[in-house]
Amino acid sequence: MSAGATVFKYNLGIVCSRSNNGDIMARKPAVMYRQVKGQAYTRRKYMGGVPNNRINQYDMGNLNTDFPVVLTLRVKNHVQVRHTALEAGRIAANRLLSKEVGTANYHLKVNVYPHIVLRENKLATGAGADRVSSGMRNAFGKNVGTAARMSSDQTIMTIYCNPQGFKSAKIALWKASMKYPTPCYVSIEKGKELIV
Repeated sequence: MSAGATVFKYNLGIVCSRSNNGDIMARKPAVMYRQVKGQAYTRRKYMGGVPNNRINQYDMGNLNTDFPVVLTLRVKNHVQVRHTALEAGRIAANRLLSKEVGTANYHLKVNVYPHIVLRENKLATGAGADRVSSGMRNAFGKNVGTAARMSSDQTIMTIYCNPQGFKSAKIALWKASMKYPTPCYVSIEKGKELIV
């Protein structure tokens, strides 16, 4: 977005911005990228440039302690999850855990890395766009982001915690699952006998 651009939201859930010259540019919804299609597009040394990964940290909390309870968040479908969604889920889970349990009493780990590079054939919009745009000619597209390709029942996030923090950890994983474009479920990998 350029400086002085105005941001607004349509009822469709697509965030748009209007630049100073009046053109509307849209960030595409995740529906366009969540289905797994074609071969994996990952060889970055052959690409002109790939946008930066939004995920800041993959391990948060107390990394030095062995916790007795382990919970995992798993996806139900074969799906692609964008790097922005992975970061949004990480932030949601980490914020709740640090507030309710304390940073010394849990270890949150993001288990997937967004290797798949997403492309988009950008089309010109606005007045005179038909003269500028080439339609479907040379429609390979430019790199617009990255995504993690996941098989069904694959772990997307893991929380290690004490039995006292089990309920908060379960709610944190549920909040994170709301950010992903597929149904998810929480499974208890270790310490089931410690939870009352």
